[in-house]
Amino acid sequence: MAKKSEHWADITAEKIIREKGGKACYTCASGITPSGTVHIGNFREIISVDLVVRALRDMGKKARFIYSWDDYDVFRKVPKNMPNQEELAKYLRFPITMVPDPWGRDESYARHNEVDVETILPLVGIEPEYLYQAQKYRASAYAQGIRRALERRETLKAILDIFRDEDHKIQGEWWPVNVFCEKCSRDETDIDGWDEDWGLTYHCRSCGHEETVDIRRAKGIKLGWRIDWPMRWEYEQVDFEPAGKDHHSQGGSFDTARHVCKDVYGWDAPVTFQYDFIGSKGSPGKMSSSTGRVINIEDVLRVYTPELTRYLFAGTRPNTEFTISFDLDVIKIYEDYDRIERIAWKLEAAKDEGAYQRARRIYELSQVNPGIKLEGTPPFQVPFRHLSNLIQIAGGDIDKVLAGFGEDAPESSGGIPNTGAEQAARLRNRCTCARYWAEECAPEEFRFRLKPAGAPPAEELSAEERKAVRELRDQVIAGIDQFKDDKACAEAVYKTAEYAGLEGKVLFRAAYQALIGKDQGPRLANFLRSIDKERLLGILDPY
Repeated sequence: MAKKSEHWADITAEKIIREKGGKACYTCASGITPSGTVHIGNFREIISVDLVVRALRDMGKKARFIYSWDDYDVFRKVPKNMPNQEELAKYLRFPITMVPDPWGRDESYARHNEVDVETILPLVGIEPEYLYQAQKYRASAYAQGIRRALERRETLKAILDIFRDEDHKIQGEWWPVNVFCEKCSRDETDIDGWDEDWGLTYHCRSCGHEETVDIRRAKGIKLGWRIDWPMRWEYEQVDFEPAGKDHHSQGGSFDTARHVCKDVYGWDAPVTFQYDFIGSKGSPGKMSSSTGRVINIEDVLRVYTPELTRYLFAGTRPNTEFTISFDLDVIKIYEDYDRIERIAWKLEAAKDEGAYQRARRIYELSQVNPGIKLEGTPPFQVPFRHLSNLIQIAGGDIDKVLAGFGEDAPESSGGIPNTGAEQAARLRNRCTCARYWAEECAPEEFRFRLKPAGAPPAEELSAEERKAVRELRDQVIAGIDQFKDDKACAEAVYKTAEYAGLEGKVLFRAAYQALIGKDQGPRLANFLRSIDKERLLGILDPY
């Protein structure tokens, strides 16, 4: 870009380059335990890393985006939103990767949750390199890191105690590793000794099994997570990884991991930032996979197109808490995005050059495909509110809505950016989101259904109001094609009310009752002009 960007992703990328120096490739990391549905709060970390990776690549740097599935963590409790609760409970204290899929679709409970995410992330332009920690541990990839932790366990103990008061410091003999029993697969084991080489002895409190295993070949040895995390920073040579504010609290896991990484494994902790929690209207409290109170990426993509979904995060600083809205705020969010798009394409003037550069950068990072060129035909915009009305007018028939745009709609094929098939697909996707929102999320006062032709007149209307509806039909709707815009149509509606001796709001109510059986509805002039004239006349014919 010609000017230095003020976007947080670009600022972070510059910091990575500055602090980590010139490198052939910068490694950016994220990850989670697939203990339940991966919710939109988890997605904030994923897309934050993706945006920084894009920023590095836009600066001409090579960047590796790794995403770790911590599927060798312990299955601690059964989420409330899972089926087969009693069956799942039998696998408590097992590695998550050994818990069966309660839906029977995938080879394990962990893999089911992983596949759900891996399938949907490409829809929003995110395709990281996935690392599966169960595979890594079972292949003894971390044998050297485990031995290093055993060798430096007194140092580790001191680091973990730095931020603890006297009542919570580690007491007695302590080991930095846990073992899944070779016989019963549970982690209810105690370490009995280490031979200061490769031999580790343990016994299982659950089944009584005991043995000495070779760290280089054992499948069940795992580092405690406060050591596992920084060990993998060194193993993967991680340069950047963000974390939630719970991990970034003073004395929290990131503080201890920083010390472990440097003092035990000899690697400087990655550049980081803190991201805040995400709320959801209608779902109070912090989202949690383990309790089942979640909204996932798929839920968001039902209402927001992929570009809008990326925009929610690209346009918000990571350390800002915000709410994913599914109510009328959805209309405003779409309007804000459309305005950013018009500014980026210079179809609408920004207040100054700085505002233009900010809008353009947010828009660039909001696109599913990186490296968008703002040239050729600008995107075809249809306001979300209007589209939601059109969808309801058409009874949910998206093809009918698209056909209604006629020559204005993008073609179904083409070759240059932002025309043809790409534009048509985007418009159809926005229609799909508008239909779902109107049918499933919109408040009741926003929803409507047109009455069928020939339906009897609304009983709620007085003789005077019915007469006004007839005037509206004969004086406005019969000649609606002559109005060049909504303003001209609205003026004609008000003149009809005046001619009928009614206040405008009284005629409006009468019109809505006649058309949709409600006292209120979409802006009347635009509403009338959006409906086929013959259909309107058919509905109002009984008057």
